[in-house]
Amino acid sequence: MLHIVDDEEVVRDALTWLATSRGISARSYASALQLLRHADSGQFDPEGDCVLLDVRMPDMNGIAAFDQLSTRGLTQRMPVIFLTGHGDVPMAVDALKRGAFDFFEKPFNDNQLMDRVQEGLAGSRKAGEMAQVHARLATLSAREREVLDLILAGKMNKVVADELGISMRTVEVHRAHIFDKMQVKTAVELAGLLK
Repeated sequence: MLHIVDDEEVVRDALTWLATSRGISARSYASALQLLRHADSGQFDPEGDCVLLDVRMPDMNGIAAFDQLSTRGLTQRMPVIFLTGHGDVPMAVDALKRGAFDFFEKPFNDNQLMDRVQEGLAGSRKAGEMAQVHARLATLSAREREVLDLILAGKMNKVVADELGISMRTVEVHRAHIFDKMQVKTAVELAGLLK
């Protein structure tokens, strides 16, 4: 989902049309505060989220909104592309150093902007997938984490049992629980998930 934040309705409408013409679903906001309320809801699109953020807006400017997203740890899940008619090189450099995904000045090239939006959406999808993997990892017990580490090191059940001082059957049970919690069927799939 492309989140378009601009105080000018005509700009929001044009960007929404541009996004949907490229098959990208879009939602627009007249203020940064509306975007932040949505971000706080924790509702992320499984296809990824990306933010097109104007710099100059009433109530809260784009830089302040970006700082809020950064403080909340959301810029990986919602990469921010600044889009402004009032930017300059120092502002762009500062925004990029602070973690903005990109910075475009109006007028902009439609294709370049939408290409970057699609890259942002892809990065957001990847970040979402990794967040799910980390959430699943957090469900493992301390012993399951030990078994997991040895499995990832390529050790067989017998070796894992010997190293941890437990029975091979216990290792098999832990291994089954790990695979179930991590939603994988093989050690190779597990290694691929955690690489």
